[in-house]
Amino acid sequence: MAKYKIKWNSDKILSLSAMCISFLTLVIFIYQTNLMSKQNYLSILPYLQLAYSNNPAENSYSLSIKNHGVGPAIIESVTMEYKGKQYDLSDFDDDLYTFLVSLEPELDSVVSTDTSTLNKGIAIPANSSYLIFNVYDSKKDYLLFTQKLKELEENGLRYEIKYRSIQNEHWLIHETSDGPVKLD
Repeated sequence: MAKYKIKWNSDKILSLSAMCISFLTLVIFIYQTNLMSKQNYLSILPYLQLAYSNNPAENSYSLSIKNHGVGPAIIESVTMEYKGKQYDLSDFDDDLYTFLVSLEPELDSVVSTDTSTLNKGIAIPANSSYLIFNVYDSKKDYLLFTQKLKELEENGLRYEIKYRSIQNEHWLIHETSDGPVKLD
């Protein structure tokens, strides 16, 4: 068997160098594309948190959802739990306050209140908050509301909010989570 010997000349060395450089360029291009994809993913990440504001001096209590992320959060569902029973907030016209009144009918007498719905599809922009409800300007309403809410929480009132990013990554927050939990 005859051995084939490669005769090295400047053309072959130049061709081999060009192929090696092209291959390295391809590897670097794939790596950079992967980095850009990760950066894009992080640049649209929503980070929801439930925020309570309780101000006894001004007789006000409010509940909001804040998006501390850098991308919008789109609400998919809100589920409430009370005494071990699950409730879909959509059965209460997506109104948390209506749900609370169904559990504690006395709350129906609270008149100094603002409420908003948590409909499926609501988008909460980055670095903004969405007011769910607010009790204000009435000491009687404030005291009744905070007392009844405390009782409800002690008896097992829990929540679960599922939302997604604009890239359809699904997330969940609930009363005991330290932050959003990724579902995908």
